[in-house]
Amino acid sequence: MDKKFVIGVIGAGRIGKIHIENLAHKIPNVKVKIIADVKIDEPLKQWAAEMGVLKVTQDANEIFKDPEIDVVVICSSTDTHAKFIIEAAKARKHIFCEKPIDTDLKRIKETLRVVKSSNVKLMIGFNRRFDHNFKRVRESVVSGLIGTPQIIKVTSRDPAPPPLEYIKVSGGLFMDMTIHDWDMVRYLAGDEVEEIFAYGGVLINPKFAKIDIDTAVAILKFKNGAMGIIDNSRQAVYGYDQRVEIFGSKGCAMADNDTPNTAHIYTADHTMSDKIPYFFLERYMGSYVSELQAFFDYLRNNKDPSPSGEDALKDNLIALAAKRSLDEHRPVKIEEVDK
Repeated sequence: MDKKFVIGVIGAGRIGKIHIENLAHKIPNVKVKIIADVKIDEPLKQWAAEMGVLKVTQDANEIFKDPEIDVVVICSSTDTHAKFIIEAAKARKHIFCEKPIDTDLKRIKETLRVVKSSNVKLMIGFNRRFDHNFKRVRESVVSGLIGTPQIIKVTSRDPAPPPLEYIKVSGGLFMDMTIHDWDMVRYLAGDEVEEIFAYGGVLINPKFAKIDIDTAVAILKFKNGAMGIIDNSRQAVYGYDQRVEIFGSKGCAMADNDTPNTAHIYTADHTMSDKIPYFFLERYMGSYVSELQAFFDYLRNNKDPSPSGEDALKDNLIALAAKRSLDEHRPVKIEEVDK
């Protein structure tokens, strides 16, 4: 019989609640015992009770100190991720953490050192790897169906910009938004990025100019010689634009935007089809279930999780190289920022 896991969840915001609901209703042989969040109110308590959670607390230490808890799921703010990963690792609990580990390179490396020395498993929530469309594209590469990858393209555009207050603390577009795309190109190509040239500008909201960019294109060179192109925008007025393509020596694989159906209606006056999803919750909801299923499968089979902490580190290095490229108007090798 499959091992049952008892879980503590830190952070009960939007993504935390998604994971808790999935753990409660869609992942077998797991039990959320404690939820820790900085803000506790009656609606949260009532909702937690409906999810079958025994305790809600403001003190995450109650999770780390509970000997019955095997796994910690971290969904708190980015600036707390490294701290909670370290504390969970020292308590000898396995960890699933939302991306990123941190925005500081030294802090990430120290966190991974503690995880390794504690002999626990860590998985980072780059959920797009578990999207059914992108997994199929990846399979076409792994199987050799499209031959050797030569050009990898990713389009990732949000429907509306986040608040300025968020951008001030998020690490910027390359860290809070493109971080998924750095991970996606590595996943799809099955290779590591060697060099990057990033372009960016403020084309949507002039108020961003003193803080960050809102539009970007990055050109990447992989170690095996393949090339990548990523384009990002903070505002696609038609919805959440998420597409990938891999061109290889034997063919091409691509995944277009998800829609409720693929029907197209043609009349003398109009061509009609369903709109694409508005944002990530609609587009990637299934992937959040799949990544947690994979995480617990890794634990039950004593396998190293993927995406791992090392994947998060590599994605962070690309983000740092992209920012340096943008600032210095030149191609930047990843090794330049890996200090």
